[in-house]
Amino acid sequence: NGVPLFGKDHAQTKSLMSPISVVDRLAGWRERPLVACTIVAVAIAACAVSLIAAPGLAGFLGAALALIALAIAVIDARWFIIPNELTAAGFALGLVYAAATEPQALHAMFFAALRGAVLALLFLGMREAYRRLRGRDGIGLGDVKLAGVAGAWLSWLAMPIAIEIAALAAIAVFAVRHYAAGRPLDATLKFPFGLFLAPSIWLGWLIDVMLLSVAN
Repeated sequence: NGVPLFGKDHAQTKSLMSPISVVDRLAGWRERPLVACTIVAVAIAACAVSLIAAPGLAGFLGAALALIALAIAVIDARWFIIPNELTAAGFALGLVYAAATEPQALHAMFFAALRGAVLALLFLGMREAYRRLRGRDGIGLGDVKLAGVAGAWLSWLAMPIAIEIAALAAIAVFAVRHYAAGRPLDATLKFPFGLFLAPSIWLGWLIDVMLLSVAN
Protein backbone atom coordinates (compact mmCIF):
# COMPACT_ATOMS: atom_id res chain seq x y z
CA ASN A 1 0.00 0.00 0.00
CA GLY A 2 1.34 3.39 -0.94
CA VAL A 3 4.21 1.86 -2.90
CA PRO A 4 4.67 3.58 -6.28
CA LEU A 5 4.73 1.36 -9.33
CA PHE A 6 8.04 2.79 -10.47
CA GLY A 7 10.32 5.79 -10.08
CA LYS A 8 11.64 5.16 -6.56
CA ASP A 9 14.36 6.98 -4.70
CA HIS A 10 17.24 5.18 -2.97
CA ALA A 11 15.58 4.99 0.45
CA GLN A 12 12.42 3.46 -0.97
CA THR A 13 14.42 0.95 -2.97
CA LYS A 14 16.33 -0.27 0.09
CA SER A 15 13.08 -0.76 1.99
CA LEU A 16 11.73 -3.00 -0.81
CA MET A 17 14.77 -5.28 -1.00
CA SER A 18 13.79 -7.44 2.00
CA PRO A 19 13.90 -11.23 1.47
CA ILE A 20 10.37 -11.98 0.25
CA SER A 21 9.51 -15.01 -1.86
CA VAL A 22 8.51 -14.72 -5.51
CA VAL A 23 5.03 -16.04 -4.68
CA ASP A 24 4.54 -13.44 -1.95
CA ARG A 25 5.68 -10.65 -4.25
CA LEU A 26 3.22 -11.74 -6.92
CA ALA A 27 0.45 -12.19 -4.37
CA GLY A 28 0.92 -8.57 -3.30
CA TRP A 29 -0.95 -7.50 -6.43
CA ARG A 30 -4.17 -8.83 -4.86
CA GLU A 31 -4.37 -5.46 -3.15
CA ARG A 32 -5.16 -4.01 -6.59
CA PRO A 33 -7.85 -6.29 -8.04
CA LEU A 34 -8.19 -4.45 -11.36
CA VAL A 35 -4.45 -4.59 -11.99
CA ALA A 36 -4.34 -8.24 -10.90
CA CYS A 37 -7.13 -9.13 -13.34
CA THR A 38 -5.31 -7.28 -16.11
CA ILE A 39 -2.12 -9.22 -15.38
CA VAL A 40 -4.01 -12.54 -15.56
CA ALA A 41 -5.66 -11.52 -18.83
CA VAL A 42 -2.30 -10.54 -20.34
CA ALA A 43 -0.80 -13.86 -19.21
CA ILE A 44 -3.59 -15.84 -20.87
CA ALA A 45 -3.33 -13.80 -24.07
CA ALA A 46 0.46 -14.17 -24.22
CA CYS A 47 0.23 -17.93 -23.77
CA ALA A 48 -2.41 -18.18 -26.50
CA VAL A 49 -0.30 -16.09 -28.89
CA SER A 50 2.74 -18.26 -28.15
CA LEU A 51 0.89 -21.47 -28.95
CA ILE A 52 -0.53 -20.00 -32.15
CA ALA A 53 2.83 -18.63 -33.31
CA ALA A 54 4.73 -21.84 -32.60
CA PRO A 55 2.55 -24.96 -32.36
CA GLY A 56 3.91 -27.89 -30.40
CA LEU A 57 6.68 -27.97 -27.82
CA ALA A 58 8.21 -24.70 -28.99
CA GLY A 59 4.91 -22.93 -28.35
CA PHE A 60 4.62 -24.34 -24.84
CA LEU A 61 8.16 -23.23 -24.07
CA GLY A 62 7.37 -19.80 -25.52
CA ALA A 63 4.29 -19.62 -23.31
CA ALA A 64 6.45 -20.47 -20.29
CA LEU A 65 8.81 -17.66 -21.29
CA ALA A 66 5.83 -15.30 -21.48
CA LEU A 67 4.77 -16.21 -17.93
CA ILE A 68 8.30 -15.80 -16.56
CA ALA A 69 8.71 -12.47 -18.37
CA LEU A 70 5.38 -11.21 -17.03
CA ALA A 71 6.25 -12.30 -13.48
CA ILE A 72 9.59 -10.47 -13.71
CA ALA A 73 7.90 -7.36 -15.10
CA VAL A 74 5.21 -7.08 -12.42
CA ILE A 75 7.64 -7.82 -9.59
CA ASP A 76 10.19 -5.30 -10.86
CA ALA A 77 7.46 -2.70 -11.35
CA ARG A 78 6.40 -2.82 -7.72
CA TRP A 79 9.35 -4.19 -5.76
CA PHE A 80 12.24 -2.96 -7.89
CA ILE A 81 13.93 -6.34 -7.92
CA ILE A 82 14.38 -9.16 -10.43
CA PRO A 83 14.36 -12.46 -8.52
CA ASN A 84 17.28 -14.74 -9.26
CA GLU A 85 14.91 -17.72 -9.33
CA LEU A 86 13.05 -16.28 -12.30
CA THR A 87 16.16 -15.30 -14.27
CA ALA A 88 17.68 -18.73 -13.64
CA ALA A 89 14.45 -20.39 -14.79
CA GLY A 90 14.32 -18.19 -17.88
CA PHE A 91 17.93 -18.95 -18.80
CA ALA A 92 17.53 -22.69 -18.25
CA LEU A 93 14.34 -22.66 -20.29
CA GLY A 94 16.22 -20.87 -23.08
CA LEU A 95 18.75 -23.70 -23.22
CA VAL A 96 15.94 -26.26 -23.29
CA TYR A 97 14.26 -24.32 -26.11
CA ALA A 98 17.51 -24.25 -28.10
CA ALA A 99 17.97 -28.00 -27.67
CA ALA A 100 14.35 -28.76 -28.54
CA THR A 101 14.18 -26.66 -31.70
CA GLU A 102 17.55 -27.38 -33.31
CA PRO A 103 18.77 -30.69 -34.81
CA GLN A 104 22.07 -30.58 -32.93
CA ALA A 105 21.02 -30.10 -29.31
CA LEU A 106 24.42 -29.66 -27.66
CA HIS A 107 25.59 -27.31 -30.39
CA ALA A 108 22.43 -25.21 -30.04
CA MET A 109 22.70 -25.09 -26.22
CA PHE A 110 26.33 -24.00 -26.43
CA PHE A 111 25.57 -21.10 -28.74
CA ALA A 112 22.51 -20.10 -26.70
CA ALA A 113 24.69 -19.94 -23.59
CA LEU A 114 27.36 -18.05 -25.56
CA ARG A 115 24.86 -15.43 -26.73
CA GLY A 116 23.63 -15.07 -23.16
CA ALA A 117 27.16 -14.59 -21.85
CA VAL A 118 28.02 -12.03 -24.54
CA LEU A 119 24.91 -9.92 -23.92
CA ALA A 120 25.26 -10.14 -20.13
CA LEU A 121 28.90 -9.04 -20.36
CA LEU A 122 27.87 -6.16 -22.60
CA PHE A 123 25.33 -4.98 -20.01
CA LEU A 124 27.90 -5.46 -17.25
CA GLY A 125 30.36 -3.34 -19.19
CA MET A 126 27.77 -0.58 -19.58
CA ARG A 127 27.03 -0.79 -15.86
CA GLU A 128 30.70 -0.38 -14.94
CA ALA A 129 31.23 2.44 -17.47
CA TYR A 130 28.23 4.37 -16.14
CA ARG A 131 29.40 3.89 -12.55
CA ARG A 132 32.84 5.28 -13.42
CA LEU A 133 31.38 8.26 -15.29
CA ARG A 134 28.50 9.16 -12.95
CA GLY A 135 29.59 7.68 -9.63
CA ARG A 136 26.41 5.59 -9.23
CA ASP A 137 24.82 2.49 -10.71
CA GLY A 138 22.74 2.95 -13.84
CA ILE A 139 21.99 -0.70 -14.61
CA GLY A 140 21.16 -3.15 -11.85
CA LEU A 141 22.74 -6.58 -11.63
CA GLY A 142 19.27 -8.02 -12.12
CA ASP A 143 19.17 -6.34 -15.53
CA VAL A 144 22.58 -7.81 -16.35
CA LYS A 145 21.33 -11.31 -15.54
CA LEU A 146 18.12 -10.69 -17.48
CA ALA A 147 20.23 -9.73 -20.49
CA GLY A 148 21.72 -13.22 -20.25
CA VAL A 149 18.22 -14.65 -20.51
CA ALA A 150 17.61 -12.55 -23.62
CA GLY A 151 20.77 -13.88 -25.22
CA ALA A 152 19.83 -17.48 -24.48
CA TRP A 153 16.44 -17.10 -26.13
CA LEU A 154 17.04 -14.74 -29.02
CA SER A 155 19.01 -14.80 -32.24
CA TRP A 156 21.74 -12.26 -32.91
CA LEU A 157 19.25 -10.41 -35.11
CA ALA A 158 16.44 -10.27 -32.55
CA MET A 159 18.59 -9.27 -29.56
CA PRO A 160 19.17 -5.61 -30.56
CA ILE A 161 15.51 -5.31 -31.61
CA ALA A 162 14.31 -6.48 -28.20
CA ILE A 163 16.70 -4.16 -26.37
CA GLU A 164 15.63 -1.21 -28.51
CA ILE A 165 11.95 -1.94 -27.84
CA ALA A 166 12.63 -2.07 -24.11
CA ALA A 167 14.72 1.11 -24.09
CA LEU A 168 12.25 3.17 -26.14
CA ALA A 169 9.30 1.97 -24.07
CA ALA A 170 11.11 2.79 -20.82
CA ILE A 171 12.07 6.27 -22.00
CA ALA A 172 8.53 6.97 -23.21
CA VAL A 173 6.85 5.83 -19.98
CA PHE A 174 9.39 7.65 -17.81
CA ALA A 175 8.91 10.92 -19.72
CA VAL A 176 5.11 10.70 -19.88
CA ARG A 177 4.74 9.95 -16.18
CA HIS A 178 6.91 12.89 -15.18
CA TYR A 179 5.23 15.21 -17.66
CA ALA A 180 1.77 14.17 -16.42
CA ALA A 181 2.86 14.73 -12.82
CA GLY A 182 4.26 18.16 -13.70
CA ARG A 183 7.68 17.27 -12.34
CA PRO A 184 11.05 17.83 -14.05
CA LEU A 185 12.97 14.77 -15.15
CA ASP A 186 15.22 13.43 -12.38
CA ALA A 187 18.09 11.28 -13.63
CA THR A 188 18.82 10.01 -10.09
CA LEU A 189 15.49 8.18 -9.71
CA LYS A 190 15.62 4.39 -9.73
CA PHE A 191 13.73 2.93 -12.67
CA PRO A 192 12.73 -0.74 -13.19
CA PHE A 193 14.18 -1.54 -16.60
CA GLY A 194 13.23 -5.19 -16.12
CA LEU A 195 9.60 -4.11 -16.42
CA PHE A 196 10.32 -3.38 -20.08
CA LEU A 197 13.19 -5.74 -20.90
CA ALA A 198 11.45 -8.93 -19.75
CA PRO A 199 8.38 -8.55 -22.03
CA SER A 200 10.68 -7.42 -24.84
CA ILE A 201 12.48 -10.77 -24.65
CA TRP A 202 9.18 -12.53 -25.33
CA LEU A 203 8.43 -10.08 -28.17
CA GLY A 204 11.89 -10.77 -29.58
CA TRP A 205 11.15 -14.48 -29.47
CA LEU A 206 7.92 -13.87 -31.41
CA ILE A 207 9.90 -11.92 -34.00
CA ASP A 208 12.36 -14.81 -34.30
CA VAL A 209 9.50 -17.29 -34.73
CA MET A 210 7.79 -15.16 -37.39
CA LEU A 211 11.05 -14.64 -39.29
CA LEU A 212 11.67 -18.38 -39.21
CA SER A 213 8.18 -19.12 -40.52
CA VAL A 214 8.65 -16.62 -43.35
CA ALA A 215 12.02 -18.12 -44.24
CA ASN A 216 10.49 -21.59 -44.42
